[in-house]
Amino acid sequence: MKMLPGSFSNLRSRGEMVIPRTLARSQAVRRSWPFLLDLIVASIGLAAFYGVVQIARLWLGHAEPQVTLSLSPRALPLYALYSVVRMFLAYLLSLGFAIGYGYVAAYSRRMEALMIAALDILQSIPVLSFLPGVMLAMVALFPSRQLGLELGAIVLIFTGQVWNMAFSFYSSLKSLPRELTEASAIYGYSRWQRLFQLELPFAAIGLIWNSMVSVAGGWFFLMACEMFVLGSRDFRLPGLGSYLQTAASEGNTPAILWGLFTMILIIVATDQLLWRPIIAWSDRFKFEQVESARHVRSPLLAILQQSSFVKRMRHVTLSPVLEKLYRHEAKHRPTHVAMDGGDQRSPSALAQVALGLVIFAAVAYAAIQALHLLHSVDRKEFGLVLGGAGMTLLRVIASLFLATLWTVPVGVAIGSHPRLARIAQPLAQIAASVPATALFPVILLLLLRSGGGMNTAAILLMLLGTQWYVLFNVIAGAMAIPTDLKEVSRLFHFGTVQRWKTIILPGIFPYLLTGLITASGGAWNASIIAEYFRLKGKTMTAFGLGEQISAATDAGNFAVLLLATIVMALMVVTINRLVWRPLFRVAESKYRLGA
Repeated sequence: MKMLPGSFSNLRSRGEMVIPRTLARSQAVRRSWPFLLDLIVASIGLAAFYGVVQIARLWLGHAEPQVTLSLSPRALPLYALYSVVRMFLAYLLSLGFAIGYGYVAAYSRRMEALMIAALDILQSIPVLSFLPGVMLAMVALFPSRQLGLELGAIVLIFTGQVWNMAFSFYSSLKSLPRELTEASAIYGYSRWQRLFQLELPFAAIGLIWNSMVSVAGGWFFLMACEMFVLGSRDFRLPGLGSYLQTAASEGNTPAILWGLFTMILIIVATDQLLWRPIIAWSDRFKFEQVESARHVRSPLLAILQQSSFVKRMRHVTLSPVLEKLYRHEAKHRPTHVAMDGGDQRSPSALAQVALGLVIFAAVAYAAIQALHLLHSVDRKEFGLVLGGAGMTLLRVIASLFLATLWTVPVGVAIGSHPRLARIAQPLAQIAASVPATALFPVILLLLLRSGGGMNTAAILLMLLGTQWYVLFNVIAGAMAIPTDLKEVSRLFHFGTVQRWKTIILPGIFPYLLTGLITASGGAWNASIIAEYFRLKGKTMTAFGLGEQISAATDAGNFAVLLLATIVMALMVVTINRLVWRPLFRVAESKYRLGA
């Protein structure tokens, strides 16, 4: 074959021109991709800054005696912003409280029984029982500012979110594998190292899924927290919850649909921008000896991990701070150990005694004042409260039974199959976060027309408000089952019944128990809405303890409100002591991972 003179050299020169151009283009794309990621992160930061400015204008403004709510769809974006900020701040408060309270309860032998009993009582107290004291105290602290009402609403949302998170973190600490605790002791971990490198990672999966259901519970009670009547005073805040409650009270179906559509958009955005990245990030904390081949993925998490701005901030701020903290702990650990003995014990003991005396004096004073208030309750009201407690107890048992029937198999399926979780988890989050109180008018009308009655409607609403506690805990338990145990079941060809009996049920049992405990308290809380509902100017009631509490709150009858709250707390604590606490001890001793 004959080639023209210079053809080979021309071909080589063209190849040398093509390859550098291709490399240059790929390098340009690589250089532009981190820039785009940084631009996205900066946009998120600017949006957050704008939201802070808008919230500051509202909160630092003068208190408005009565807010006129607009049912126009144009008002929804601003209302949604206000509600999302309240929910976010209440969640941060709940997360900090849950970690601190659960940690002290798990490791303090003297305080554990008392703190768990207090947690049982607090989770049994409905939001409306916290309402008078919280709102009046916050308004008294900031009488001329909108900040008082805002802080009151945030604290009320906090009371509807925090308890199951505290139970989850406490139960995770109590079920830490023994080999991990022994390893941390051998390597001389300080308390901070143990918390950040062992306890929080081990509890991450359960805490995250309980955080999701806590936020869903916050949405459930948002309507009651943003708009309520206390005696002759009408408290209301601009927000999505008050918008939905106003639309439901007026029977404005288009406004209800617009409000639900906005809420669903917020929930979907929250799932994609917050929960899915956190779930994908927490997959690394799964306690297993064989790495799973299936992982949860999140595009946003990948963007943040590849962003040069985020990498630089982590390298400059987070990593040096943690390194200095760990070095400081390692350097001063022998000194602290030496100081724990001898003379240093008496000041701490005296401080504990003094704190105990102060708490005892405060409790005694409150108890005396409560007894004075209860003297005004007559026998008829006392009998109605006790009878209502029995009726509400039956509805709570029915709702828990129905919830367990479907949440256990569905939760195990979602937690065991990541592909199914990608589809079902956002749908479950949406369904859990949509407040049943917004759908309740339609459900109630359908049941009344079909002859179901208010009693059936109350059980259905309690089921809609509490089944998600069980579902999300079962999902977390199924995800936390080690992959090596699943591989063993496959190698030995376990049947369906044997796999459920030996692996699945023992693996999810502590999580299921946590879900049932919190769902029980949530069902009692939901009774205040399920048994007393306003529809088109009429009040629909079902005889029960929740109905007594709601009616007493509307009438400003604090004596009956206090009596009903005490009865509800006693009912929940008694059930926890007779049923849940023995089962929890079985879960802690028998179904604990580790040797």
